[in-house]
Amino acid sequence: MAHILRNRVDEVGPRNILPEPRINSIHEADISLGGIYEISKVLTAATRLEITIANVVNTLSSFVQMRHGAIVVLDAEAEPEITATAGSAHPLQSGIGRVIPQAAIDQIVATGVPLIIQDVSKSELFQADLQPSSSGGTVPIAFIGIPVKAEHEILGTLSIDRVGDGETSSRCDEDVRFLTMVANLVGRTIRLHHILSMDRQRFIEEQRRPEKWLDEERTDPARHRHVKIDGIIGESPALKQVLETVSVVARTNSTVLLRGESGTGKEFFAQAIHKLSPRGKKAFVKLNCAALSESVLESELFGHEKGAFTGAISQRAGRFELANGGTLLLDEIGEISPAFQAKLLRVLQEGELERVGGTRTLQVDVRLICATNKDLETAVVNGEFRADLYYRINVVPIILPPLRERSGDIPRLANAFLDRFNKENHRELAFAPSALDLISQCYFPGNVRELENCVQRTATLARSRTITPSDFACKNSQCLSSLLWKGVAIDELSQRGTMPVRRIAAPEGEISPLTAGDPNDPACPAMGPHLTERDRLTDAMEKAGWVQAKAARILGLTPRQIGYALRRHGIEVKKF
Repeated sequence: MAHILRNRVDEVGPRNILPEPRINSIHEADISLGGIYEISKVLTAATRLEITIANVVNTLSSFVQMRHGAIVVLDAEAEPEITATAGSAHPLQSGIGRVIPQAAIDQIVATGVPLIIQDVSKSELFQADLQPSSSGGTVPIAFIGIPVKAEHEILGTLSIDRVGDGETSSRCDEDVRFLTMVANLVGRTIRLHHILSMDRQRFIEEQRRPEKWLDEERTDPARHRHVKIDGIIGESPALKQVLETVSVVARTNSTVLLRGESGTGKEFFAQAIHKLSPRGKKAFVKLNCAALSESVLESELFGHEKGAFTGAISQRAGRFELANGGTLLLDEIGEISPAFQAKLLRVLQEGELERVGGTRTLQVDVRLICATNKDLETAVVNGEFRADLYYRINVVPIILPPLRERSGDIPRLANAFLDRFNKENHRELAFAPSALDLISQCYFPGNVRELENCVQRTATLARSRTITPSDFACKNSQCLSSLLWKGVAIDELSQRGTMPVRRIAAPEGEISPLTAGDPNDPACPAMGPHLTERDRLTDAMEKAGWVQAKAARILGLTPRQIGYALRRHGIEVKKF
């Protein structure tokens, strides 16, 4: 700035009357404003980032005294990615080269503050880059380096060097302020270019994704049969079939209904569908419908206006609005009241809603995933669930297998839960092979959730680093969940309308339907003294008042299977 302004002073009056004055603040502000204006025009030009950066360095020489100037843009590993320089073609004697030394770059990036050196020949940062002098004297070279930032992230450096003239430090401070403003503008421009580049690349990948998927399907149709999703562990055929369905369904916007017993991981599968879908970068919002009353549920899903009801002190967006563009999981969908089902149906059909207490219609674009362990078909027949809503959410039903149908996955899950326990509690526990064999035989009516609790309880009370069968509650007659395995408990669950316990019914003459998948299987370690098949059948008939249909419900079988078992064991049906 000074060499331009000195010319203006020479034109006004003689130089030998008074010492050369400093430029007043008004002139300095004018030049700084003009420089920012010119550089902003360069930064907003529609050119590649390399050209833009080079033009900025060239423009600097018109507004600040400099011998050399440089802007270095760093990559993700803090290595120079783009370097733009301006200045004389040959460095002065004992000066620095045209590119800022790496040591100076490292210090600016590490500290995040300007680096000011009055004489680089006396700085250790520039010793490796100094040019040898051909004469006995040296010319002092001053250096100013500024970090280029955007949103507290250092993206590069902006620096100048010039011949030192021994002036006061106030002039240097003025240049630092000007260069800092320029560096901030450059940082914003670099960040914008990076964002546009990532968006462009993402758009290209999204455009190519359908073609790439089709090409992979043509070349290797079995490629996607073995899908692995983070957080879902298992190699059983039942689980692989579900994962294959999930990978196909995730590519669409179809509504999904996840069905299965409590503890089978419905929320994990819902998150997997969201992450694998084109909406994976958007919000994933979940809500447990069974935990809220009808009035609160309406406010949570649709939002409310200020003053809509007592306690509504401000406007609030509902879950549908929060999930706009993304995915909404409605867990326990079978528990909502018939009155609220009608309100929900309109949103699902029209994609429109009004906040509670509001009149403005809002448009939402949401991919819906519902989950339930309730027998919705029975609920529809009994008038507890609207048939039109049932058909609306049951577009793609996915039935999650209970843990007893994927017993081969129990050791993998148990080891994963134990690893998590070890990390959280700084322990080094491990299962003995016999311990894994033991829990692999368990029925686990609470499925994966119960298995996780079992592992945590056993690990907490383990007496040594190796968990053995004696450490488990079932070996000490303390497994309270075994109470759920009794026939009466299962019958009560079926009467409440929950998902029926799935049994493996073998054909007549093969494996008995009373032992296949039955909770009283002698292999189950929690059952203690085991009843024979005849005893279990007799016990169920006595509880049912010798009504075969009711005994069938207790044992989870069909009346025909009960009749066959009675004849095979020679049990005479009592008549009252």
